Amino acid sequence: MKLLLVEDQTMAAEYIAKGLTENDFVVDVVHNGIDGLHLLLSNDYDLAILDVMLPGIDGWKIIEITRQAEKQTPIMFLTALDDVEDRVRGLELGAEDYLVKPFSFSELLARVRVILRRQSATLSVLEENYLQVGDLVLDFIKHKVSRNNVRIELTQKEFLLLSLLMRRSGDVLSRTVLAEQVWDMNFDPETNVIDVAIRRLRNKIDDDFEEKLLHTIRGAGYVLELRTSC
Repeated sequence: MKLLLVEDQTMAAEYIAKGLTENDFVVDVVHNGIDGLHLLLSNDYDLAILDVMLPGIDGWKIIEITRQAEKQTPIMFLTALDDVEDRVRGLELGAEDYLVKPFSFSELLARVRVILRRQSATLSVLEENYLQVGDLVLDFIKHKVSRNNVRIELTQKEFLLLSLLMRRSGDVLSRTVLAEQVWDMNFDPETNVIDVAIRRLRNKIDDDFEEKLLHTIRGAGYVLELRTSC
């Protein structure tokens, strides 16, 4: 497994890279955002670990440019920014995880392994060519979503969220389930990351279409299903 570490604090970068290497990972290390972005766009990594406050280009901008370039490398933020708003922003931008400094290396390692396992599990799902609910189609092979033959552009996180909802079409999924299976995080009632993600997804797959597929079940969660009119 090949990882990219973008960390401007030299001692911290050496400590993290040493620990990851001792656990059989190959690690490229850079200390500024410009070099980090260049490597991320020009190489295929299994995971990128980014600080937010970086010289040159910050972590927020790196993930924005990366996703705009349709590069879907999983990204984990490792930063001293510990406000709820910062954590929500990182996850909304498409990060797989957000770990606040100071941290224990054992927790970092555990989170890295969880992300890589989840990515591996996601890839194994590709044996299913596509999912379909009504006129909404999700194609795993082409990583493409369309409705009524209209292409819908989704972020990686939105794609994972929609695939979960479609795979379990008709089931009411709680915010806790969505948080654990898509973001791999314990649900924090103080954050609205789930509601924001659902709202953005609904805007893309429902708002321009007469028949609505994504429904809110008050006090329970969300369900994606085709409801026939009486």
